[in-house]
Amino acid sequence: MITRDVRQAIARAVAVAGLGSADPGLRPAGGPGRYTSSVAFGLGKSPREIAGRLAAELAGEPWIAAAEATGPGYLTVAVTRQALAALPERIAEAGPACATSDALRGMILQAPPAVDPFAAVTWEEAWTALSAELTARLAAAAGATVALPRHPERTVPTPRARLSAPGGEARVRSDEEGAQPAATCQPQATEVAAAVAYAGPDEVRFSLARSAPGHPVRIEAAIIARHVPENPAYAVRYAHARAASGVRWAAARGAEAGPPRPPAEPEELALLDALFWLPERVAIAARRGRPDEFARYLEELASAAIAALTFPSHRGGARAPGSDKPALARAAQAGLAAGLGLLGVGAPERM
Repeated sequence: MITRDVRQAIARAVAVAGLGSADPGLRPAGGPGRYTSSVAFGLGKSPREIAGRLAAELAGEPWIAAAEATGPGYLTVAVTRQALAALPERIAEAGPACATSDALRGMILQAPPAVDPFAAVTWEEAWTALSAELTARLAAAAGATVALPRHPERTVPTPRARLSAPGGEARVRSDEEGAQPAATCQPQATEVAAAVAYAGPDEVRFSLARSAPGHPVRIEAAIIARHVPENPAYAVRYAHARAASGVRWAAARGAEAGPPRPPAEPEELALLDALFWLPERVAIAARRGRPDEFARYLEELASAAIAALTFPSHRGGARAPGSDKPALARAAQAGLAAGLGLLGVGAPERM
């Protein structure tokens, strides 16, 4: 969320300076809470001088510790330790909104037809449908306008939905009026449908989402169904469940909320650094049409969450779920839930 704050603060400084508009082009700058912006290069012929003007304007923000022009015209910003300490609670309170921004405001994207990727015949068709759907989802979260298709195609029900009738009665239904007997209308399951039935829709959906373009798409149901850290489809969802368990543990312990504690341990800083970039990574993936990049970012976030929530609060102390870090657990839970939600993947509380 701090990247969103920095982006908006730079936009305000550019407006005050009467310099038009340009994308901030944020990049990490050597640690949590430090950012470099290339905005000045798009605003005039003297980027170093422009960056200095913007830095002077940003210095008036109470949550910014330092702002300066560096190199040939980069704008470097560092936020205060108080801003870092307050971030976990801000993320937890924001919930799904912690992944949103206005980074793509003004962009108009045509929504793809509503096609169920699980009904595809081949993995390539499933990936194409899901990639288009997720790009639109991410773009909307980043502030773009997603226009509905003029002639939306009928949504094809998932293989699992075909077998689930209201009230829990399992039977095969025809898509058309005047259903034929189940024995004659039940189609043979495709490889995609078989993988969904074996591994589960969340596992298949995440595995498809992280598949990069330009490579053959091949999902092995037996692999993505495994409950091991090496399986990304499991690891990200497990990290959410792990964070949720930390929140429950803190509640059961009766931990009282105190003043925000500045992050100190490397694992805490790594988790906060990953959370900082959530809205920005949504926007970058949408702009590039690469939802796979966002899915892989969630893998990094999950790894950081597991590390931060399992190390002892005091080195050498006993390990305990969420030990004296309820705010970090709540933030990790909210960030992972928001990211998984954008991919259309469930965020389980227990696994």
